[in-house]
Amino acid sequence: MLEVEQVFSSYGRVKVMSVIMKSEELNISEITRRAGISHSSVALHLDFLVRAGLLTEKRFNRIRIFRVNHSNPYAEALERFLADWRSLDPGAGEIAFN
Repeated sequence: MLEVEQVFSSYGRVKVMSVIMKSEELNISEITRRAGISHSSVALHLDFLVRAGLLTEKRFNRIRIFRVNHSNPYAEALERFLADWRSLDPGAGEIAFN
C-alpha cells in the first residue's frame, strides 16, 4: 500500500506530480524544464511514481512519455487534492513556504 508520506516526503516528487497533472502527458526533458529540477532528480522521482502506480510510462525508442494513471485511486485523490489546493488561491500555482 502506498503511504501518503512516501509521496509528500519529497518536494521534488510533489513538484513532478504537479507538473504532470497540469498537462496531458510530458517527456522527461519537458518535466525537467517545467519543474526546474535536475534531470537526474526528475528521473528518480519518475521511477518512484511509476513503480507506485501514480504515473504510467510509454516508450518510443529512447523517448519516455509520462502521464497520470487515472485508473489508480491514489492518483485521482492526489489530483483532486492539488486542484483543491490551487483553487484556494488561484494565483498561487506553486507551493511556497516562508
